[in-house]
Amino acid sequence: MGMAQFLGHSAFYVEGNGIRALIDPFLSGNPQAPEKLPELNPNYIFVTHAHQDHLGDAISVAQKTGATVVATNELAMYLQGKGLNAVGMHVGGRKRFDFGSVKLTAAFHGSCVFEENALACSDTPCGFLIEVDGKKLYHAGDTGLTVEMTLLEEEKVDLALLPIGGHYTMDIMDAVRAVGFIKPQKAVPMHYNTFPPIKADPSEFKRLLDGKADVVILKPGEKINF
Repeated sequence: MGMAQFLGHSAFYVEGNGIRALIDPFLSGNPQAPEKLPELNPNYIFVTHAHQDHLGDAISVAQKTGATVVATNELAMYLQGKGLNAVGMHVGGRKRFDFGSVKLTAAFHGSCVFEENALACSDTPCGFLIEVDGKKLYHAGDTGLTVEMTLLEEEKVDLALLPIGGHYTMDIMDAVRAVGFIKPQKAVPMHYNTFPPIKADPSEFKRLLDGKADVVILKPGEKINF
């Protein structure tokens, strides 16, 4: 059984046999981050795309801990240039790790890094399907609703982490449709109420899915098993 802890916005800490992972570790400057962050010593960091509210503290944490960063190939090469151990993959690719497997999924969004007012890296955003202890966690990253999500039904997702804030990603109505496509055992809303443009009511997401999916609304710092 795996465990996922919500760290605010789209950031999560995931733990299981052989894995202590951060996903999109936007911690410093995250107004939703728990007042007291748990002691973090990840051996993996997963980054869905390079926007600062997702790449976040990945570089500093990886430099401190030696964690392996998993990202799309272009972003991984950029991070390798920072001295990190980074594994580059791409959408549709699946790779075995010591703890299980990772597959990159499609995400409709943008992604880039600017340094000194110049474009330093532009890559393709993604989501992650992470297998831990025989269970599957899907982190959608920043994305609009995509028909490709229908392909995830056959993956038998145990826990889906889905953005609901709209403006930059799916809104509540499209996230509800996404759950209908994926059919996960549990769904957790994310990427909402961090900033004014993505204000949303997670209880509405839960209400609309009543009887169709087990929706769990996590406060920053709270955990869920999958």
